[in-house]
Amino acid sequence: MATVLVAEDDSDIRDLIVFKLEQAGHTVIAVGDGASALRLARERPPEIVLLDVMMPGMSGVEVCRELRRHPETAGLPIILLTARAQESDVAKGLTAGADDYIVKPFSPRVLADRVHSVLARART
Repeated sequence: MATVLVAEDDSDIRDLIVFKLEQAGHTVIAVGDGASALRLARERPPEIVLLDVMMPGMSGVEVCRELRRHPETAGLPIILLTARAQESDVAKGLTAGADDYIVKPFSPRVLADRVHSVLARART
């Protein structure tokens, strides 16, 4: 399976994501803020990154932009997670370079399926 970096500031949601992705066979590295996610992604790039859009300090959209800006992380598959479902919010995330956008609340099964789909596209 894949190494997944998850940045989510809500510990309950983070724990649920970690549980579901590990249950699906992935290795998960979980952090609670964007700056930590950016640092880890640069130190040892995962195969996919899940970023909460609204985090204190550095938002998921800002992390996404930074990852896309640097050649060593520019090709990482990125999924944004957010409670904001308006078209303009989705467009902002996709414009920042996200490969997918999942709106909270989400089904853990759907999350695992979307991770699998984005990984499959990235590997072809």
